[in-house]
Amino acid sequence: MIKTIIFDLGGVIITIDHDEAIRRFTELGLKDAAERLDPYTQGGIFGDLEEGKIDAEKFRRELSLLVGREVTYEECRYGWLGYCGDIPQRNLDMLQRLRAEGYRVVLLSNTNPYMMSFILSPEFDGKGNALDHYLDALYLSYKMKVMKPDESFFRRVLMAEQVLPSECLFVDDGPRNVAAASQVGMHTFCPKNGEDWTGKIIEELKN
Repeated sequence: MIKTIIFDLGGVIITIDHDEAIRRFTELGLKDAAERLDPYTQGGIFGDLEEGKIDAEKFRRELSLLVGREVTYEECRYGWLGYCGDIPQRNLDMLQRLRAEGYRVVLLSNTNPYMMSFILSPEFDGKGNALDHYLDALYLSYKMKVMKPDESFFRRVLMAEQVLPSECLFVDDGPRNVAAASQVGMHTFCPKNGEDWTGKIIEELKN
């Protein structure tokens, strides 16, 4: 029986706009932004930031070297927030419904301090609530210093939640991440970025 539902952030709770992120970092002077940015798992300094190997200030300095000029914190944040597309109210409503029905609802996300400066702010939902208003717990790659699809990320969340893999449903738009979660024994659901998954998740929970 499913007790805990583990959600990805980008592509599930919020829509990811990969092209806008590329456009913004290109605008900042990163000529090879399209090669450096990935929809699911980042590499280089972008991956180092999301894996917690470097902090926001170190990323800012490294990006400045790459573009050949001093880049500000605000410019870095502007670039990263290009990934934030829509925040469908239906998704937030579903998170609240699932919690009301007794499920534990948590986040497991490859993310970084720039993104979370918005996601965990009162501006997030346009109603004065941050994302954590809708969740029981958040497991963030840059804080835990591990990234999906590394299986150890999933195992650490299971340990922290004190739940069996068979009691979890993992929802992520990344096929590699879903495959890794399946390997540790979780039930999985892989909606497409921006898809309305709210009805389908109810069906998944009935199975």
